Amino acid sequence: MKSWLVIVWGVALAGANWGAKAAEIELDGTRLLVSGMLDGSAVQHFTEELESGKVRTVVFEDSLGGTAEAAGEYARAIRASGVDTEVKGQCHAACAYAFLAGREHRFGRGFHVNGLLIPVAARPRPEELASRWRGDEAQKTLAEFNVATYEPQAGSAPVERWQPDHGVLFTATPTLFGRVYNTFYCNGTQGRDTSRCELLPDADPYKLGVLTP
Repeated sequence: MKSWLVIVWGVALAGANWGAKAAEIELDGTRLLVSGMLDGSAVQHFTEELESGKVRTVVFEDSLGGTAEAAGEYARAIRASGVDTEVKGQCHAACAYAFLAGREHRFGRGFHVNGLLIPVAARPRPEELASRWRGDEAQKTLAEFNVATYEPQAGSAPVERWQPDHGVLFTATPTLFGRVYNTFYCNGTQGRDTSRCELLPDADPYKLGVLTP
């Protein structure tokens, strides 16, 4: 099952990478659709839509990263408005932290492969996984992301430390018998070959608080 899952996920990720672009915001009824990189260019538009009171769910679709600063602004706006969040397709790094700020946070339904990549500095221990992304701990994780993203060098510009493919990857793959959920630790050296990521046992995203029922 693992090899088939990672092949499908890899194809989905490759397609998403080819279409990477700045964030785009679109209101669809009570759902606010966000796609592209969270680079800060659409933060004001995003915040204004949430402040209108019309939005009930923010849907992130194929958002493969962005800046730590933008992640914080999106997360604060989501938390202040009390809306739910949803992932459709891939949601990585900055997107993942914005997603965790939702009152309830879920994977979207349908026939697409969903993936949530949360950057971490090192392989998390089992006891860390149990509480790392629950409640206030999710905000602490965002603070860690801010620190881990840039490492100041004396007399030079900040250097990015976190690698785009490095983190804990939660996946949901549709099958004839329902969705199959898996969790992997990717050390950043595997690129798009997620078959080289380590499968983490006893890391159900619902039990860990990454997804809510």
